[in-house]
Amino acid sequence: MSNPSIAKSREERTVNAFRLCLALMAVLPAIAGAAEKETLLREIGGRAAEREAAGERVLAGRDGWLFFVGELRSVSIGPFWGEAAAGVSRAARPALADPLPAIVEFHRQCEAAGVELILVPVPPKAVIYADRILEAAVPGPDGSPPRLDLHHQAFYRRLREEGVQVLDMTETFLRLRDADEGGLYCKHDTHWSSRACLLTAQAIRQKVAARPWVKSAVRRAIARYEAPLAIRGDLWGYIEKAKAEAETLPMIYAGTPRENQAIPAPVEPDRDSPVILMGDSHTLVFHVGGDLHARGAGLADHLALEFGFPVDLVGVRGAGTTVPRIDLARRRDNLKGKKLVIWCFSARQFTESVNGWMTGVPVVKTADQ
Repeated sequence: MSNPSIAKSREERTVNAFRLCLALMAVLPAIAGAAEKETLLREIGGRAAEREAAGERVLAGRDGWLFFVGELRSVSIGPFWGEAAAGVSRAARPALADPLPAIVEFHRQCEAAGVELILVPVPPKAVIYADRILEAAVPGPDGSPPRLDLHHQAFYRRLREEGVQVLDMTETFLRLRDADEGGLYCKHDTHWSSRACLLTAQAIRQKVAARPWVKSAVRRAIARYEAPLAIRGDLWGYIEKAKAEAETLPMIYAGTPRENQAIPAPVEPDRDSPVILMGDSHTLVFHVGGDLHARGAGLADHLALEFGFPVDLVGVRGAGTTVPRIDLARRRDNLKGKKLVIWCFSARQFTESVNGWMTGVPVVKTADQ
């Protein structure tokens, strides 16, 4: 005669085993996908190390794409915050290696001043166009290669745990990277394109559109127009005896309409604006002209177009981590009049910044300082 309790126990074990199998079936693709991505990252890291050993700073990819070796290293280096920071950072001093304390500190300062901070790391070109580096980075059905910035994603999650608002444009860029309107990065330059600036400005405006200060802001006429532009990217300069071939980009400009002139005037930054954009040369490209290619088509210009008023700007070439905060501290105004700080810099700055991530920069001073 069978024992009902034993039969029930066997049935429960069978059900539990079945549930475990289902759970494993659900996670195995993710585990396999992560392992595949790590393999691709190791290959990118290997190529970066080879170029560095040869004294080269550029990797020539497929279809004429050029990539900065420092960015390849940054993508593939692994975790870069906390205890791992000092071992992977290019900061001049180990004490300045970890980006986490400096970013969280600045977030707290902005909070103390009643100012909203949005951190906008510019996604690595090597992630958005990984298939131009590795044939194995096969695009999926949606046309996007596998997302390889595993450690950046982990870092952004850590920042969000500290309350930092991170605008990660990677998924958007992967989805729209080859749209008919134009690419999101220059093939021969380290910087993003004017269209990438536009998409980022739109995403920022959408995040804060409901804020009362945005709704009540005084607006001015700012027009948009498009025209192609031929540029010679900065990566050609690193290739010995290379021909500096021009690359033609579809450009999107924003400016103040001028009477009897077809082309609007560039929008100048406004120190009194409630919005300040700060960071590295990604805040300056297509905005300041000269060797940064154009005026009127950068992130500051598209922010002005989206908001309907100019933004304040503290942009520093090659130094988006500590120097802009020092420049803000030198103003000695505790962010007076500001409602929104947009901190934008290349994601490679997390590891490749020689200036590193200084803490104790008194952008906003407290009563006891």
